[in-house]
Amino acid sequence: MALKIVVVAGTRPNFMKVAPILAELRRSPVDFAPLLVHTGQHYDYRMSHIFFEELEMPAPDCYLGAQGEGASAQTADILLKFAPVLAKERPDLVLVVGDVTSTLACILAAAQRDLPVAHVEAGLRSGDRRLPEELNRLAIDALSDLLFTYSADADANLLAEHVPATSIFRVGNVMIDTLLRLRERAQASAILRELGLEPGRYGLVTLHRQSNVEDPQTLAGILDALARIARRLPLVFLVHPRTRKNVERFGLSPRLEHTPGLRLTEPAGYLDMLCLQGAARLVLTDSGGIQEETTVLQVPCLTLRESTERPVTITQGSNTLVGCDPERIVEVALGILDQEERKTYPVPDLWDGRAAGRIAEVLRQGIRRR
Repeated sequence: MALKIVVVAGTRPNFMKVAPILAELRRSPVDFAPLLVHTGQHYDYRMSHIFFEELEMPAPDCYLGAQGEGASAQTADILLKFAPVLAKERPDLVLVVGDVTSTLACILAAAQRDLPVAHVEAGLRSGDRRLPEELNRLAIDALSDLLFTYSADADANLLAEHVPATSIFRVGNVMIDTLLRLRERAQASAILRELGLEPGRYGLVTLHRQSNVEDPQTLAGILDALARIARRLPLVFLVHPRTRKNVERFGLSPRLEHTPGLRLTEPAGYLDMLCLQGAARLVLTDSGGIQEETTVLQVPCLTLRESTERPVTITQGSNTLVGCDPERIVEVALGILDQEERKTYPVPDLWDGRAAGRIAEVLRQGIRRR
């Protein structure tokens, strides 16, 4: 009898991870009967629905319409809305991805009903418990039965937390499955022409984390660093809704909008974003997923954070952790621009486009409880 698997997604990075998993599971209807639950944590069109279209994902089987301001309110709302879905569907397994509010809320609901849970992207740790995502990761992995990892350091983190080795499966990076599948389509995007950009002649910026955009001094310092880099290399800044709101709240709009060389635009769809990353001279970001994508795309990445849960991108050489100190950001960026030849970087093992297939193979072997 086919395993009924509820697959949960709620945010932009979730969609890129569940797309290849759903496609793989649906290729084997004898073995699997997957249902997609969209929590609605990202409700903006550019942050949600456009990704279903571009990733060629079917409409969700269930949409929860998450509400509430802040992580606590959203967690409570998703818990209340997901529990009846589990009661009705009675799945054999709940599969979650990543470390966002939706992931934590849905795994709590599953654990309360004593349902087996699989976590894709398990074992990532930054070592900084001040970050809400770090607390989510610890709780999610503690409640998971099957833990799918993408790197040796993730395996080591789980083993150090006394997760049995028999529950850990290194399968690779499902987000890279999506990147490699859609890379050719992304390269055909018209976004460079629409923005008047030449490959290798601009930098790309994204910024959204609370630690960077909700403190006025930190945000102002980063904007100053971008202004200095933009004198040397034009920057395209994809402005996240949270960032835009705080720029206005802190009175930083003139500094952002009147900086020579800094081009502001809305968040991009997946294919446009992949095209923009691949053609950039460098990327400045505080995103976790972009650290991974730039590694495969062979584009230098500056991560504007004090810690990262993806150290494999640093050890492979493509990513540099620069924090939020303006001097450090500018120093590293200009150092990259001074290099005459672009470097190449090794890609981590199993980031080969076949991670979803490995996950499906583990699930075929049967669900194992911890």
